[in-house]
Amino acid sequence: MNPARHLVLVGPMGAGKTSIGRCLARHFGLAFVDSDHAIEQRTGTTVTTIFDCTGEAGFRARERDTLAELLAGPAAVLATGGGAVLDAGTRRLLAASGFVVHLRADVPTQLERLARDRSRPLLASGDREATLNRLATERDPLYAEVADLVFDTRHLPAADAARQLAQQLDARWERRPCTARPTEPAA
Repeated sequence: MNPARHLVLVGPMGAGKTSIGRCLARHFGLAFVDSDHAIEQRTGTTVTTIFDCTGEAGFRARERDTLAELLAGPAAVLATGGGAVLDAGTRRLLAASGFVVHLRADVPTQLERLARDRSRPLLASGDREATLNRLATERDPLYAEVADLVFDTRHLPAADAARQLAQQLDARWERRPCTARPTEPAA
């Protein structure tokens, strides 16, 4: 059991981090924060514009800073962006400051859920299936590195997934207040 005040959701786009996260926040009586929305509020622009202006590296730096700020704040359910785990410092921060759940979804499920979504910079051009397969190959080991729990969201509506996941969390997540402000652990 990993005692932590924050519940952190990681996983690929289309895994249900936002929709399941909102349901979990209601279940546990916590605030819900989507890190991409928090970044947009902090910067006053969209994730797509940040990618266009500063590239993925610039976005990841803003993402790491935003997550550090959120993890220093009140207990919450945090939905991270799919690529948050790419940054080693962010992975250390997430593992040290939250109970991390890897929401898993296979590529066919992602394609179905993201069919109408045109807001994802990494899916803006090219073969979506090939992109999602490449991202899964790169990121799945990183999700596994930080995860305290893995939960498969395939074939489950968000409310059902949240209900099943909440039962597992009740048995495995020890909610504790943190006594120290989280910082990025040394490399």
